[in-house]
Amino acid sequence: MSLTDIRHWVFDMDGTLTVAVHDFAAIREALGIPPEHDILTHLAALPADVAAAKHAWLLEHERDLAVASRPAVGAVELVRELAGRGCRLGILTRNARELAHITLEAIGIADCFAAADVLGRDEAPPKPHPGGLLKLAQAWEVPTSSMVMVGDYRFDLDCGRAAGTHTVLVNLPDNPWPELTDWHAADCRALSRLLG
Repeated sequence: MSLTDIRHWVFDMDGTLTVAVHDFAAIREALGIPPEHDILTHLAALPADVAAAKHAWLLEHERDLAVASRPAVGAVELVRELAGRGCRLGILTRNARELAHITLEAIGIADCFAAADVLGRDEAPPKPHPGGLLKLAQAWEVPTSSMVMVGDYRFDLDCGRAAGTHTVLVNLPDNPWPELTDWHAADCRALSRLLG
């Protein structure tokens, strides 16, 4: 299957459609999370009252980042191109859904995504778990093999592989995970060129 044949596209958001701005080391430090721990996994293991306070801090911190989001190179043009071709587009992010909507508004492509097709950390298990992709496949009534997951990090690729979708790695000059990647593009502009 070629990229041009794929009609169902799911994007990671931060660092994929936007310029990456999250300083995860600083977030871990502010929340008292060990440097080697995954933030969401760590918070999920805490007592409910402790986790709630830390989630609230994280949401406010991420809200400030969302409002100030800037599109990644070629991202707006790529999404508009796919929407113009009649492709179905979704977002699967480890961020909160409400902040995903704010981010998409900030970079000017919110109109390309149905609200129900934007899944955050409360609508699906966080990547690399494949649950979000499986949920979108069910909603769209398509096999996962007809979908592609586009992201900038290993979690995105692992998620796609586990769900049975195709995978695209963007915004990294090199591809450190070739065994997980069907296509690699330096940025979204280069990915647009792969569409022909």
